[in-house]
Amino acid sequence: MAQARIVVVGAGVAGLTTALLLARESKYLITVAAKHMPGDYDIQYASPWAGANYWPISEAGTEAAEWDQNTWPELEDLAKHHPEAGVHFQDTAIYNRSKDVDSSLGKYLAEKLKAEPWYKDVVPNFRPLSKERLGTQYSNGHAFTSVCINTAIYLPWLASQCLSKGVVFKRANLKHVCDASGIHHTGRKADLVVNCTGLSASELGGVEDQNMMPIRGQTVLVRNEADVMCSSSGTDDGDEEVCYLMQRAAGGGTLLGGSYQRGNWDSQLDPSLAVRIMKRAVELCPALTGGKGIEHLDIIRHGVGLRPYRHGGTRIEKERIDGVWTVHNYGHGGFGYQSSYGCSQKALKLVEEVLIPRSVL
Repeated sequence: MAQARIVVVGAGVAGLTTALLLARESKYLITVAAKHMPGDYDIQYASPWAGANYWPISEAGTEAAEWDQNTWPELEDLAKHHPEAGVHFQDTAIYNRSKDVDSSLGKYLAEKLKAEPWYKDVVPNFRPLSKERLGTQYSNGHAFTSVCINTAIYLPWLASQCLSKGVVFKRANLKHVCDASGIHHTGRKADLVVNCTGLSASELGGVEDQNMMPIRGQTVLVRNEADVMCSSSGTDDGDEEVCYLMQRAAGGGTLLGGSYQRGNWDSQLDPSLAVRIMKRAVELCPALTGGKGIEHLDIIRHGVGLRPYRHGGTRIEKERIDGVWTVHNYGHGGFGYQSSYGCSQKALKLVEEVLIPRSVL
């Protein structure tokens, strides 16, 4: 049977993971077309700015929770057997305050605020935090073994895995999703397009998804080492600010965050927010500075990224647009890495539904 030609639009973690899973199937010829590629740093390219890690916020019993659950075995395998991918295990602690439950951020992070979230049966070493560790500020919390991803290593690693499977990468700034069908590396029209454009889906012709919006995240990357990856459910600095920190694999530094500023497109650093981020991180994890103040943080750089959030949840669907079959996989918000394999597996199934005759299925 002839190989089907597919163009994946977008080279963030969603696009690269989808391209890799497709390329593992010998029946497909894959081109990845994107404005931004691994190694780029741009406000329109969300993936490099991510933490990135695995602590699900999806609601129990939903398809999103299934995608997260299906991603864990893949990330766990990378941490165990593929150190070159830039993924490593970290002890993780989640601290929750009862007063955050009814906040807009608390509702967004509702699963993490539960004493026993659904992922307790997925991740290793899940256990409640002791009263001594919680102190008087937190009402409940839990610890488990998770992973943290050095995005500066992992995105190029995904690209290299794709290249080893014959995927061809092309720079392209597309105005309409159907234009992708005309830029397959064979020179022939693609049989199908996979749309992994993230926030750009809001303006891409043929898609123009008005349910897309940014959630601005600001971070500080430091050389200091953390003894645990941790987060709190909220702060006293406003409903759009949160505290988390994670040490990236392979000397990638420790990322301090952050903010969840809905509808905020600002790419510029907010110095006052940066100071609050650092103060909260040092308070939550004194080991960062040996119990000293933020002046003892060794800053590598500040970061601003825009999470590609979608009202109604991640869109993984198939449709025919102006005669071009398209599979969508975008709108992952702040959980693109921790749902990446589950979402890409779903997208792969939709591709097969379109391209493989029903008699074969």
